[in-house]
Amino acid sequence: VQLAESGGGLVQAGGSLTLSCAASLDTFDSLTLDWFRQAPGKDREFVAAALWSGRATYYADSVKGRFTISRDNAKNMVYLQMNNLKPEDTATYFCAAGTSELCVVRPAGCDDDMDYWGTGTLVTVFS
Repeated sequence: VQLAESGGGLVQAGGSLTLSCAASLDTFDSLTLDWFRQAPGKDREFVAAALWSGRATYYADSVKGRFTISRDNAKNMVYLQMNNLKPEDTATYFCAAGTSELCVVRPAGCDDDMDYWGTGTLVTVFS
């Protein structure tokens, strides 16, 4: 297992959750780390990306201003802080890693370019 998410759960709308992803990848600090999500009956979609340095981050418009991605290269960890959650944020959230930065310029369908995936953690937001 190379990526493992945790931190999902049930939260009321307006609340917050922090997702964590632990990586066992030797080249972790040189990889782009992304979060994706997949709601029931929908395609998987890009949520956020952190480039290798961690100083450059990118977000889907739907989460911009509410979610924050961060990474700790010393601990091989990536996080997704989610604030002001909405029912439409309900989904299984996946962390992914790879050398591609495609999601930064073309989020649609960029998941095909990622090399490593976790198994996901479910976030359910109720109103």
